[in-house]
Amino acid sequence: MFRISSFNPYGSAVRIGPNLLVTSRHLVVDEQLAKLHMPDGSNIDARVLASSYEGDLVLLEAQLPQGPVLPLADVFVRGDLFTVGYDLSTRGVRVYSPGRLIIEPAPKRPFARLHHTAHTQPGNSGGALVDDTGRLVGIAASGGEGRFEAIPATEIAKLRANSGELYEKRGRLIGQAYRACMELLEQARPPHTRVKTTVLEELASACKNTGNRQLIDLAAQTLGRNGDVAGSIVFFEKALDRDPHAINSRLGLVVSLHMVRAYEQEREHLRFLMSAIPGDPMVHRYAVQVGKFTGDDRLTKDALKLIKAHNPRALPAAKRFLESKSQPQRQAPRKQ
Repeated sequence: MFRISSFNPYGSAVRIGPNLLVTSRHLVVDEQLAKLHMPDGSNIDARVLASSYEGDLVLLEAQLPQGPVLPLADVFVRGDLFTVGYDLSTRGVRVYSPGRLIIEPAPKRPFARLHHTAHTQPGNSGGALVDDTGRLVGIAASGGEGRFEAIPATEIAKLRANSGELYEKRGRLIGQAYRACMELLEQARPPHTRVKTTVLEELASACKNTGNRQLIDLAAQTLGRNGDVAGSIVFFEKALDRDPHAINSRLGLVVSLHMVRAYEQEREHLRFLMSAIPGDPMVHRYAVQVGKFTGDDRLTKDALKLIKAHNPRALPAAKRFLESKSQPQRQAPRKQ
């Protein structure tokens, strides 16, 4: 495991061969080199291998000292999972507190991710998600609020098959889309004022072209913050088409649908979230409201059960809301 720097100054990479490493594409974008930071303070230049692989992975090639290579594991695991990656606070590679699998990668979706609770933080992207025997289960990708994601280690074989000089043109285009998307997202980050429509259009196009669900999510959030809620819904739906098990994408979609009062459309997403993250208070709150506004008594009862089990202090307020005369607002039409 190594700390790397390239387009992003802080990231991690996992050794998968004597002189071969894997890391996250969003750390290098269209750069041709990355720097490996060794434990003794020295640095090694690593060449970024061109790749047409459309997931958030890329290979690095470097003259490395002798060392171990993590064995690959089947991604469908049970038991403790650990994120291993570069830690900004300790300035070294660290193993974080264990977590568990939340939900397996969605079937028949080649870029679906593994969703888990093993703590992951900035600097860990490109690092390893390992099981309790030390086998490589996935490559750390993103997450937050106790919900994290990893790209299944089985994707490394596809990455290797689609990397090399033959894929230079396609790899450069993907990398350029990453750069454009990430630079435009940075321009639009709070506390910046309302972003110009032309910038939002450029951002949406670039982030869509990356094919990266995480960046598509961030584009959806940016569109929503800037008043284009209909656009945010479209992008969250694109993200879920990429990975139907993406919890954070579905949460974002629920929020956007709630903003335009599309309560009927919310129900299926709330059902999924109530199963995947049954203790989440925001999901409870939306489920109670949507259950009442759509007359879905089953949704309401299930939400109350979850509140009683996971957040009993909120139960009286939920019941008062259900007994009140609050009525659903008229559903706003969705733009196409």
